Amino acid sequence: MACTGMLGLTSSPLILHSADSSSSSSKVCKGKCKTTPFSCFSNSATSAATIATASNCSDQVNVNNSNNTQKFTYSRASPSVRWPHLKLTETYPSSQTQFTVASPPPTHVVEDVGISRKASDSGDKEETQEGDGAESLHMNVNDETQQMLGRPSKTKAKKMTKLALKRAKDWRERVKFLTDRILGLKPEEFVADVLDDKQVQMTPTDFCFVVKWVGQSSWQRALEVYEWLNFRHWYSPNARMLATILSILGKANQEALAVEIFTRGESAVGNTVQVFNAMMGVYARNGHFDKVQQLLDTIRERGCEPDLVSFNTLINARLKAGAMVPNLAIELLNEVRRSGLRPDIITYNTLISACSRASNLEEAMKVYMIWSKAEQLFKDLESKGFFPDAVTYNSLLYAFAREGNVEKVKEICEEKVKMGFGKDEMTYNTLIHMYGKQGQHDLALQLYKDMKLAGRNPDAVTYTVLIDSLGKASKITEAANVMSEMLDARVKPTLRTFSALICGYAKVGKLVEAEETFDCMLRSGIRPDHLAYSVMLDIFLRFNETKKAMVLYQEMVFDGFMPDHALYEAMLRVLVRENKLEGIEKVIRDMEEICGLNPQVISSILVKGGCYDLAAKMLRLAISNGFELDRDNLLSILSSYSLSGRHLEARELLEFLRERAPGSKQLLTEALVVILCKAHQVDAALVEFSNTRGFGSFNGSSAVYETLIQGCNENELFGEASQVFSDMRFFGVEPSEYVYRSMVLIYCKMGFPETAHHLVDQAEKKGISFDSVSIYVDVIEAYGKLKLWQKSESLVGNLRQKCTTVDRKVWNALIQAYAADGCYERARAIFNTMMRDGPSPTVDSMNGLLRALIVDGRLNELYVVIQELQDMGFKISKSSILLMLEAFTHAGDIFEVKKIYHGMKAAGYFPTMHLYRIMIGLLCKGKRARDVEAMLSEMEEAGFKPDLSIWNSILKLYAGIEDFKKTARVYQQIQEAGINPDEDTYNTLIIMYCRDRRPEEGLSLMLEMRRLGLEPTLDTYKSMIAAFGKQQMLEQAEELFEELRSKGCKLDRSFFHLMMKMFRDSGNHSKAEKLMGMMKEVGVEPTIATMHLLMVSYGSSGQPQEAEKVLNNLKATGLNLDTLPYSSVIDAYLKNGDYNAGIQKLMEMKEVGMEPDHRIWTCFIRAASLCEHTSEVLILLNALRDVGFDLPIRLLTEKSKSQVSEVDHCLEKLEPMEDNAAFNFVNALGNLLWAFELRATASWVFQLAVKRNIYHHDVFRVADKDWGADFRKLSAGSALVGLTLWLDHMQDASLQGYPESPKSVVLITGTAEYNMVSLNSTLKACLWEMGSPFLPCRTRSGLLVAKAHSLRMWLKDSPFCLDLELKDAPSLPESNSMQLIEGCFIRRGLVPAFKDITERLGLVRPKKFARLALLSDDKREKAIRADIEGGKEKLEK
Repeated sequence: MACTGMLGLTSSPLILHSADSSSSSSKVCKGKCKTTPFSCFSNSATSAATIATASNCSDQVNVNNSNNTQKFTYSRASPSVRWPHLKLTETYPSSQTQFTVASPPPTHVVEDVGISRKASDSGDKEETQEGDGAESLHMNVNDETQQMLGRPSKTKAKKMTKLALKRAKDWRERVKFLTDRILGLKPEEFVADVLDDKQVQMTPTDFCFVVKWVGQSSWQRALEVYEWLNFRHWYSPNARMLATILSILGKANQEALAVEIFTRGESAVGNTVQVFNAMMGVYARNGHFDKVQQLLDTIRERGCEPDLVSFNTLINARLKAGAMVPNLAIELLNEVRRSGLRPDIITYNTLISACSRASNLEEAMKVYMIWSKAEQLFKDLESKGFFPDAVTYNSLLYAFAREGNVEKVKEICEEKVKMGFGKDEMTYNTLIHMYGKQGQHDLALQLYKDMKLAGRNPDAVTYTVLIDSLGKASKITEAANVMSEMLDARVKPTLRTFSALICGYAKVGKLVEAEETFDCMLRSGIRPDHLAYSVMLDIFLRFNETKKAMVLYQEMVFDGFMPDHALYEAMLRVLVRENKLEGIEKVIRDMEEICGLNPQVISSILVKGGCYDLAAKMLRLAISNGFELDRDNLLSILSSYSLSGRHLEARELLEFLRERAPGSKQLLTEALVVILCKAHQVDAALVEFSNTRGFGSFNGSSAVYETLIQGCNENELFGEASQVFSDMRFFGVEPSEYVYRSMVLIYCKMGFPETAHHLVDQAEKKGISFDSVSIYVDVIEAYGKLKLWQKSESLVGNLRQKCTTVDRKVWNALIQAYAADGCYERARAIFNTMMRDGPSPTVDSMNGLLRALIVDGRLNELYVVIQELQDMGFKISKSSILLMLEAFTHAGDIFEVKKIYHGMKAAGYFPTMHLYRIMIGLLCKGKRARDVEAMLSEMEEAGFKPDLSIWNSILKLYAGIEDFKKTARVYQQIQEAGINPDEDTYNTLIIMYCRDRRPEEGLSLMLEMRRLGLEPTLDTYKSMIAAFGKQQMLEQAEELFEELRSKGCKLDRSFFHLMMKMFRDSGNHSKAEKLMGMMKEVGVEPTIATMHLLMVSYGSSGQPQEAEKVLNNLKATGLNLDTLPYSSVIDAYLKNGDYNAGIQKLMEMKEVGMEPDHRIWTCFIRAASLCEHTSEVLILLNALRDVGFDLPIRLLTEKSKSQVSEVDHCLEKLEPMEDNAAFNFVNALGNLLWAFELRATASWVFQLAVKRNIYHHDVFRVADKDWGADFRKLSAGSALVGLTLWLDHMQDASLQGYPESPKSVVLITGTAEYNMVSLNSTLKACLWEMGSPFLPCRTRSGLLVAKAHSLRMWLKDSPFCLDLELKDAPSLPESNSMQLIEGCFIRRGLVPAFKDITERLGLVRPKKFARLALLSDDKREKAIRADIEGGKEKLEK
């Protein structure tokens, strides 16, 4: 008897199934495939190979073989071949069996039921059960086995007579004729046309075979035949016909139709086990174990006994319904035995295969249990009289190959060969797949070659396994080559083959090749299955081929396949990105109408696809339909709303959900808190948390607390984070490792390292181990900042006990803790420990040592430590150099900073922006303008652009040295660079305008500053008020002062003093008095300095009596008065010319026991310098002598060399005193000596002041090749002395030619008045009298400028410069040689001419002034009149 077999291979080996030997062209019915693991099918009878299941879609391929049948022969169908060691003889002349590549289910037991037949019927031997072939194997193999064991077969056909053979041939011809006609019908034609024709006489049995054969190619036509036969009543209902159509529908996955036909026809055929078995096979195919179990119970209830096929089908359904659990196979085997049936070879092979399929368990012990069960079943076969065949060996071989147990696979192979079984195609496929899965592609390819050398023809499975393995390994070139060899061998690729190659191309991103392969598959007549569509759709989406993707999607839907959720998500993401609203709506419609997904699932897919608005809409629909609220979907939607700023919509959604999902109140509240945190609205989240925590809403949710703490940490709300953590612990919620770590960091930032340390200890006690040392480093650093290095030491000590080696970061943190307190020796000890025990120190370690010295103020030891480190082999890093540079910068040591800077550049370290910033800041503070300009140029050459902080430093520099022109230029550069000035910029500029006596421009800049939302500082207001006061713009000054008071600014005493001085200088003494009351109103108590200002104000207004009243009031308060208030009163009397009253007050001081000091001396000397007659001078100076200070009178009346040392000694005592005692004393003394013609004495007093730095050493700078001079703040007499000495130095330099002069020479006089004397007016009068080339500067007031050439010529030729030596008069003159007139301290003899010239001609050039001043009164009168008339004539012209 010839047998054909149908063989399939999924994730485990298939079992041989017998079939009709004559149906060489039989095909397997194609059905709608679901997503299943990628598996290959072969024509080999005992195939054990498979394509391994992968976790991604690219590894999942299904097979559709309706058009891809590749026939091959298999010689192991008969018992003599399957069991060669038993020496069986052939009982029928079948030499070969033909097989077709089919699409079986993942297991190997029966799913369809064969039909029992009578031995006497012609051709009955052809009607073996087929199903999945499992029962046919059960019947044939079991019969052969029984015959081999000496028992007669119940199903084996007896030897047929010639008549029976002829009849068998006749029915085959009839069935084939009718089948071919039906299959040849066009789609629009009907089966009824063929059946009603009645060209051949058919029996009911013939019609069964027609349905069966037609169903192998088209289940629709087979169903049409069945329904038409029922409609015509051409046969009586029987179990065979019903079982046949159920089997066909089961293979086509048409479960609903099968159920309908079974329900309709089951009552007509009676209680037949075969029909129930067929229906059980339909359910088993889809893993519906419960329904199979229900049918089995129905069989028993109706009095029928289930047969072995029933139990094999039940086992198949159970194994398909879920993963294998331990001992399940043994339990199923025992259940068969309890039913009184003896398991056959199919039962054992199915269970062995199932054990191998459960190898996805992770635990090694469970894997061992799977192996042991398979081995146990294998041994049980022989004990029960069932000898293992090729299928059994291949099944067991597959089990160990699946686990990658190469040694066991080799052992089974050897045993199989030893038992007489050679390596068949299934064996080779199994081995090739195993090595391919392990990545040993060379071995897999070698087995492929060995297979061909052994005469085994590789089939579709072989090639597919190789292509799949190579594709997964990204060896796509080799995979393509294997495909070429497959075509050369005339083996037609199957759907699985094409799918494997497409997956390989997709994995390496070759879109074009994948698309070409897909098109080739379509051209070859193979229709894609679910996975083929999915892979191509996925690759189109990944390459943004949206149009192609949507076309393919429509084809996929038309063929009855739907993308899985992940693919829908990818489609939606692409459509959202390209704003394809119509496409999105179509996809949603398909998910609803075709896929039948509920709104909740669709909402989840939309969320992951980025369609948050539509997801929210679906979520509302899902909740309205009674679905449970999905937490993840809700949070994703709310997060989208929050990130896009749509908080109102988020709240509306939450309110909707609160109304319709009351059971999710806690979830909604948590979601709101979490989403507010994610939206960085931590304050709102905290409010929501506070509103609900009293009800214990968050007692069990650690996620809410964790999110709140995280949000507070990111927003630096450390106090709030601490409160949340306290609530968390109060409600008994166990903190996670993340919470502990976050809170430790937060407490460290808050400055509570002890609390952080306690939390670390708590976490460790609870078994939470911190893998990273950063948490310990944070605690150590926090201790260091608080200078609690002792506790840092304790923490490190505990770590040393726990760990064999302390991490380098911990050591460095401890060094930094020591450095924060300046403990260099302790830090050095840790450094030495690291050098000795490891780990080796780093740059941070070295910087810690340097920082310890810096904090301890031991900058001079830095170079020593640097040298020691270099001797140890350490390279000094740029950060170390910057650390030293910043230290010397803070110390203000410009020399060391420049030395380090140049050394750093020489070492190859380039300056950074930060370095330039601190360097320029230091140089600006040191007023090193040239160095700053050079540094700025170097910075710009290096590609750095100055930032606002650098420009502000430069602004302060130029404003400080009163180079207002460059200050304005810097501001212009700031604007050109597009930098927005800040408060510092505006304040500096306003102060600059105030110093340049341009308060109006400063005020306009202040208004602009306010428009920009910037507020001037109080110092800026003070400068503005002072500037307006100097310009006698009292109204503006008072407005600013009142503005500050109206704003409620807290003004200090200096503001009131400033206003007092202004009112004093303007003569408005009543307002100065009112200021005293204002001070008391705002809580500022007047001090002695305040009273002094008031008394000076009275004195300036000529009211010394009022000043004396203030003094008397001070005395009445009982305060301990010093000489300051007395000096104010005495100075008021002396300025008023009441010398006797001043002397009287001096005596009163003496009487009350108060010794006159430098203030009193200066007042009397200053008054003496302004006395007209010598007798008055002597009276004042004698008064000083009477109170114990005779130096001034002796300087005037005596000539002794000892006076120089006496003056020097006096200045030495005055230098450390407050109020610029020495400076004021020298100024007053210089005025006195110059006024009474003791100018040589004034000269050496001046030089003593320069020597003692009372006057600046660079008061004139001829030796520095500058030739400039700066006489600001000097008294008139001292300035005239300095001017004469300066001219003498310049005259010598011009005569000697060295030092060379610049192009122009600048004399700085300033614009201020000291004691009612203008230095600028005084020096101009002197220089104008001499006819000098000095002229007032046109751009800046307080400057006199002369061209160097003109100055040199004047010094050589002017008669005024012939003798510049300062000499003392031989005797004391009777009157003062100088006179103070309109703030100008000039020679008394020049006063008439000065008045005449300035009053009538105004400001004239120096030479003209000198010429007019030297003329007699009459001639000067004529010259002035002629000049005036000449000017009028010019105006008339």
